[in-house]
Amino acid sequence: MPVREYNSISPSVAERCYIDESSVLVGEITIGADSSVWPLVAARGDVNYIKVGARTNIQDGSVLHVTRKSSGNPDGNPLIIGDDVTIGHKCMLHGCTLGNRILVGMGAIVMDGAVVEDDVFIGAGTLVPPNKRLESGYLYVGNPMMKKRPLKESEQAFLKISADNYVRLKDEYLAQI
Repeated sequence: MPVREYNSISPSVAERCYIDESSVLVGEITIGADSSVWPLVAARGDVNYIKVGARTNIQDGSVLHVTRKSSGNPDGNPLIIGDDVTIGHKCMLHGCTLGNRILVGMGAIVMDGAVVEDDVFIGAGTLVPPNKRLESGYLYVGNPMMKKRPLKESEQAFLKISADNYVRLKDEYLAQI
């Protein structure tokens, strides 16, 4: 697996995960069971930690990083991603917290200190500025983001379906190894 130690700390990957050989995971990173990290993902848990929950998928070309601890921000900002989360292609997640059953659309950016509650859609190309809170059950779009509307029942159901689809796909990839 493409994992690298930093300051004597190595990434920890749970059972039944798929980590593509072209991705890079460095430092204090924890990946939960049945999760997947796809081609060309860069994740650096060097100046703080990254925690990815179970059944979560990080798609191609995404970048995951954290905020350093400082006198103005003693804890810094780790990157915390919950369970059943879909991170679309080429997303940037930096020192933010994402709850469970979230879909982050392709090319979206979620910045330091932002908190995304459970059951949220973030549209493709959306910019979530630092320290914003995205309320559960809504679609957010735009640059900068704005609350567009409540999620439809079918959209809320799709959040779990999307995660389940990627669990099946990673199982197919693991069967070929």
